Amino acid sequence: MKKLKKIGPSTVFSYVFLTVLAIVCVFPLLWLLVSAFKSSNEMLANPTAFLPKDWTWENFKTVLFTLKFTVNIKNSVIVALWTTVIATFISCLAAYGIIRFFPKLGNIMTRILITTYMFPSIMLVIPYAVVMKTLGLTNTRVGLVLVYMSFSVPYAVWMLVGFFKTVPIGIEEAARIDGANRLMVFTKIVLPLVRPGIVSTAIYVFINAWNEFLYALLLVSSSDKTTLSVAVKTLEGADILNWGSMMAASAIVVLPSIFFFCLIQNKLAGGLADGAVK
Repeated sequence: MKKLKKIGPSTVFSYVFLTVLAIVCVFPLLWLLVSAFKSSNEMLANPTAFLPKDWTWENFKTVLFTLKFTVNIKNSVIVALWTTVIATFISCLAAYGIIRFFPKLGNIMTRILITTYMFPSIMLVIPYAVVMKTLGLTNTRVGLVLVYMSFSVPYAVWMLVGFFKTVPIGIEEAARIDGANRLMVFTKIVLPLVRPGIVSTAIYVFINAWNEFLYALLLVSSSDKTTLSVAVKTLEGADILNWGSMMAASAIVVLPSIFFFCLIQNKLAGGLADGAVK
């Protein structure tokens, strides 16, 4: 029989500390989700109560149907999905090109791309507004997609370069010898090997586009084209703030991000092609 390993005081302390830290981090999210099922009267009468006395779906019904948040959800989904698909496609081609066609300049090019994140978003509001107005894309979902891509593509390329580096050149050379052209090698050999990197990058781009607020607020003015994050902000302008509706709307915004973040934990893996060539 195998002897059980003794658990030292430091290990016990580490687990206890991490457990407490996890509870502290998760508690605001749980409070938000639970509060979404409380009535506004109950929240005002006993704000410190954690669990509701009477669970109700009225807040979600009010947000989705009375306030017509379904339109805003549709806008956010359209913008986020198109941004994710186009940005991921462009980033895959760019990252592969950097690794295979510009190997010496690859590190310099990726560093230049990532420097775009040195500038805060607020500094670029006026240039983006002028460009979108010149192109006639203000108050359009297409304009939002282009703006989001300008932020997403550089970081996505930087992420994918690390994954494409894990693909041995020998695999591609063997495929070329067997008669595959460059496009077939890229689509049939390389992309399946870096699929975890592509998935994690796509999820990252989607979450950023889904949660973005500043440019969606400044570049879109029509209520029928407003994204979900901006629609939640408009609830604060009511004469009497309905906390139940606010919590339900916030839950609708947060849940997709939490869901995709859980997915990304299993997809962030690299080096799947290590050892594939003997």
